[in-house]
Amino acid sequence: MVTYKFPDNFWWGSAASGPQTEGTYDGDGKGESIWDYWYKKMPDKFFDEVGPADASRFYHTYKEDIQLMKATGHNSYRHSIQWSRLIPDATGAINQTAVAYYNDLLDELLANDIEPFMNLYHFDMPMYLQEKGGWLNRATVDAYVSYARTCFELFGGKVKKWFTHNEPIVPVEGGYLYQFHYPCEVNMKHAVQVGYHEMLASAKAVQAYREMGQDGQIGIILNLTPSYPRDEHNPEDIKASVLADAIFNRSFLDPSIKGEYPPELVALVKELGILPDIHDNDLAVIRDNTIDLLGINYYQPRRVKAKETPVDRERSPMPDDYFDNYEMPGRKMNPHRGWEIYEKGIYDILINVRDNYGNIPCFISENGMGVEGEEKFRNADGVIEDDYRIEFVRDHLKYVHQAIQEGANCLGYHMWTCMDNWSWTNAYKNRYGFISVDIHNQWQRSIKNSGRWFKQVSDNNGFN
Repeated sequence: MVTYKFPDNFWWGSAASGPQTEGTYDGDGKGESIWDYWYKKMPDKFFDEVGPADASRFYHTYKEDIQLMKATGHNSYRHSIQWSRLIPDATGAINQTAVAYYNDLLDELLANDIEPFMNLYHFDMPMYLQEKGGWLNRATVDAYVSYARTCFELFGGKVKKWFTHNEPIVPVEGGYLYQFHYPCEVNMKHAVQVGYHEMLASAKAVQAYREMGQDGQIGIILNLTPSYPRDEHNPEDIKASVLADAIFNRSFLDPSIKGEYPPELVALVKELGILPDIHDNDLAVIRDNTIDLLGINYYQPRRVKAKETPVDRERSPMPDDYFDNYEMPGRKMNPHRGWEIYEKGIYDILINVRDNYGNIPCFISENGMGVEGEEKFRNADGVIEDDYRIEFVRDHLKYVHQAIQEGANCLGYHMWTCMDNWSWTNAYKNRYGFISVDIHNQWQRSIKNSGRWFKQVSDNNGFN
């Protein structure tokens, strides 16, 4: 008997990205992305000075790695095409070496009964576009749509699940508010314009997909972080949580599914005089080209309270001008990563999508537990005993199961990530994978306890 039984054909698997796994090699034809450039200029910004060229070598080991996916119960897997690999320079010429690689990767996944879910953009802006402003420049929207059309033409026969962006709020936050992505600005007006251009690019890619008669589904991957007020009976705390939700969640969730922006966000940017540059017909394009499928990334909640600390006038305006973060007493923590663990958050997201977003088909596209120094949990047989990760995934899946039982249209669960990978400025500091990657020993792979457990879950389509 399986206590927590999931729907037939449930998607079991994991997610990763091209820039975090593939690496860079002589002769691969890859162009420079913002990450390659930033590492070259400021390697000290990256943990242990490990840069993107030293990602986990999936470019060369994907066949072996796909066998490890099978051994850990995958029937689906999300990867991303690197824009700078496929179209490496401003001429727009297609890198045929990249085309061959992605075709071989897709063929290998399909031959092993693992459905490929492909994402078009995972924070990896080509440097030749960033030099002209990146997402600040409307020309990047047109370049992105051309790139998306190229991907659909080249790989649409094999890929039936496409995603326009992974976590589009992150380039906004990281690049233009909080300085953890290149170009490290603090400029809310730029942040608003970048977010708007990303959303417009997403809608135009959806439009292109349908115009081309592609026969799959196209969606977006959003990191939805529930904004909980400190006090559910305090109007000022509630107001703070609603605005935080509009900025960080609904800024992409509402236009992607409803075709319109949340009124709280529109009112805020109007009040600040930082409305984006909107062209004729833009809002109609966003309205008429909503997604088929929503990917939900969930790691931790956001807890907020009414603003009590002074506004930083040197950095203002900033989202933080309108609320303070709140550390709830007694909260459950991941001691290895410093993030709160709140399993019910995943249920709250799914019920919100059920009730307020038409119960659109969705899936958990990322959920995971990062651990620093995970080698200390390796046993005498060389296996990492990550029972804490099993507990984390199991307890989140219980809430996913409950939401499905209550009518949520959730079709799958992908963990972040398949195997330990390079993670932006954190490099290999925090490990997330079902599979360990020993970067000091020939990049050797080995399945962790969690990977073996996940295989049983997938085989049984559930767990006790």
